[in-house]
Amino acid sequence: MADLESSRTIQAPVPEAWIKTELARNAQRPHPMDFINGLFTDFSEIHGDRAYGDDSAMTCGMALFHGEPVLAIGNLKGRTLKERVARKFGSPDPEGYRKSLRAMKLAEKFGRPVFTFLDLAGANPGIGAEERGQGEAIARNLLEMSRLRVPTIATITGEGGSGGALALAVADRVLMLENAIYSVISPEGCASIMWKDATKKQQAAAALKYTAKDAKALGCADDVIPEPEGGTQADPAAAMALVDQRLRHHLGDLRGLPVEVMLDRRYEKFRNMAQFYTTA
Repeated sequence: MADLESSRTIQAPVPEAWIKTELARNAQRPHPMDFINGLFTDFSEIHGDRAYGDDSAMTCGMALFHGEPVLAIGNLKGRTLKERVARKFGSPDPEGYRKSLRAMKLAEKFGRPVFTFLDLAGANPGIGAEERGQGEAIARNLLEMSRLRVPTIATITGEGGSGGALALAVADRVLMLENAIYSVISPEGCASIMWKDATKKQQAAAALKYTAKDAKALGCADDVIPEPEGGTQADPAAAMALVDQRLRHHLGDLRGLPVEVMLDRRYEKFRNMAQFYTTA
């Protein structure tokens, strides 16, 4: 009996970060477009980047938020396999980022706040996307978002992966749902690089410090929005109400700031993000 007991494999507890990861990736979790439809009215979609084409993995349009004209942007993932393939599983092409930037500049022209909703593992890494300037499109969004003269609020609803997410998240306020994650790389990718073994994804998830709680502690997120028990997918209506409350709160705060002060604070926030120091 003692030999039998000693031969049993002792399994380590599942890290909280991995539990959050599975909740963030849940197939039933509301997508960014679900939040746009649930929180805004009179959504009027804007198509095309005026350079190459329209991206089926990105949506943006003017809408009303409690009666106020705003711009809403989100990546599109699709529910069925056919939709997911057509939308590249929610990973935008450079046309998507250029389209979103075109829409943001229109919003700036008319003084409309910008709301973005993100749930993507990253930008499309395909050959065609790279040939058409994926890196430049993302870099251009980072630059232009940093100096938009209107309030900007980004909400990470599921996965916020790499530069593909950051290209829509250089905002005055970065919000994260409680079970969302925000990282420079997926845990599988990290494990493959660090340990040459993708099966160590749980260990990587814990090391990356990418949960909403960790992101807020590092200054990468400004607010963590609680979710209903079981996650947003368990009670989408209650989750929408919680998100709506926080969006109104943060928009109200930003509305009271002079434009130059708002821009200075946005700049300083991203300059000081995730700094840490060690002593000998």
